[in-house]
Amino acid sequence: MDNITHTLTGLALANAGLNRKTRYATLALVIGSNLPDLDVVWSLGGGATYLKYHRGITHSIFGAAVLAALLAAVIYYLGKRASPPKKGPALDPRWLGIVCLIALEVHVLMDFSNSYGVRLFMPFSSRWYAWDIMFIFDPLLLAALIAGFALPALFRLISEEVGAHKPGFQRGAIFSLSFLVLLWGLRTVAHHRVVQQLDSHVYGEENPIQVGAFPVPVNPFEWIGVVETGSAYRIILADAMDSDVDTSHARVFFKPESTPALEAAEKTRTAAIFLDFARFPWPNVSETERGYDVSIRDLRFYSPTERRAGFVAEFVLNKDLRVLSQTFSFRASAQNPVD
Repeated sequence: MDNITHTLTGLALANAGLNRKTRYATLALVIGSNLPDLDVVWSLGGGATYLKYHRGITHSIFGAAVLAALLAAVIYYLGKRASPPKKGPALDPRWLGIVCLIALEVHVLMDFSNSYGVRLFMPFSSRWYAWDIMFIFDPLLLAALIAGFALPALFRLISEEVGAHKPGFQRGAIFSLSFLVLLWGLRTVAHHRVVQQLDSHVYGEENPIQVGAFPVPVNPFEWIGVVETGSAYRIILADAMDSDVDTSHARVFFKPESTPALEAAEKTRTAAIFLDFARFPWPNVSETERGYDVSIRDLRFYSPTERRAGFVAEFVLNKDLRVLSQTFSFRASAQNPVD
């Protein structure tokens, strides 16, 4: 998820009641809700390096627990040297540790909910896990989180003007967190239904090897289905409210035959990193005057409506199959499939 959503979730957790458990709980929740994304420093090493290390150890169950312990220790050390509070709870090391752990693990859970995924069990396993139910930036969730603070703030302003008791932010925070859980539940049911529908069809006389359903912004019932068969990938727009998916309008990406140029590209560092991450890798090879252009795209990030292909690794080779350049990008223009 985006860092605004992470931050507002941390604030919601604080106002839901955790800020009454220990001093600096709100500070710990806001920092902890964003701390796993410190791996952004790997972006300085380029796209492939960032992909290799992003959502790795800092987004694992173990790594988040270690970061929580370090965060709690730092806040406790600095907090003990600060002036004592005039009001509010005292600094409780036990609750401070619990609050930090909640913040870090909720961040991991929220990132696990989208199709990018996380490597939950690093450093013991580098396998990717993804719930596939949430778009990486969800306007509905963001609106609910903002409303959970904006409405109580408005009511407080009105109450102040009329001289009434000013309400707190707890109810708004509980509303926002409840909306998050309900949205997860709704999207999980819709996702399961679409996956079952996709898996129940035969495509070009071939059974599916694997299927996936990936969310779109706003509408929790609309999904982008990806189906892999022995000869092709198919992109299918699906609606969980429909009785079945319409496979007749699928966009087809045929798998190319393996070539020396593709094999040479797949031996590079960038390809190794990308293929470890990609779930629906579609390669494309084109011959040029200087040699070959090779691209590999992960079709779970393909959007047929926005004409973007999502994550792509690109390679330039000369006639002797020597790799002249290798790059990875999170955004690229879409190539036309075979309809």
